[in-house]
Amino acid sequence: MKLLIVEDERRLADAMAQNLRRQNFDVDVAYDGEEGLLNALSGVYDVVLLDIMMPKKDGLSVLSELRAEGVQTPIILLTALGEVEDRVRGLDRGADDYLPKPFKTEELVARIKAVTRRRGTFRQDGILAFGDIELNPLSLVLACNGKTFTLTQKESHLLEYLIENKDLRLSSNSIIEKVWGYDSDAEDGNVQAYMSFLRKKLAALGSGVRIGNVRGSGYMLEHGEV
Repeated sequence: MKLLIVEDERRLADAMAQNLRRQNFDVDVAYDGEEGLLNALSGVYDVVLLDIMMPKKDGLSVLSELRAEGVQTPIILLTALGEVEDRVRGLDRGADDYLPKPFKTEELVARIKAVTRRRGTFRQDGILAFGDIELNPLSLVLACNGKTFTLTQKESHLLEYLIENKDLRLSSNSIIEKVWGYDSDAEDGNVQAYMSFLRKKLAALGSGVRIGNVRGSGYMLEHGEV
């Protein structure tokens, strides 16, 4: 899962990012509202963690502009304990949740899972499923037919994106933006390599899930008999 932290307190932002990466999240950080807005408008993030009080552009303004542009990414506001009115305004403007500072990583992870579950990204137990496979994005474990593989973080993010968009054919460009980042220098060859890694692991598990590819069209999960 790809997260964006928008927080001007660099020490806090970097500590949050480090803790979330240990939980196998893919995390980018923006240190002011203008940078955060630009990043969030890319649409590549699954959740935005947004501080309210920031330089250049405050969090509520960022939130309003994102919703006005049609960006429906779940947003969790990070607030000081006394900012009750700001929390109410944030929820009215389209925030999905808020979390008062200070907070523990465990609570933050629980809130992230809750807002993505409400948007239909996760099952109640946090597992993503397609056909005969199940993926735990936090532990990176891929399971099928009683067998398991622990994926690399990049493999897990790639498979997660495919499962979340199981009814769509995804272009290499969209995959690169989502899995590697919109400012990445990754190329089509990187996508092909990781698709090959996933295909081999699916085959080793005896799964009926296949990663279809139509040249010039993109990649899509398919399921049938082995």
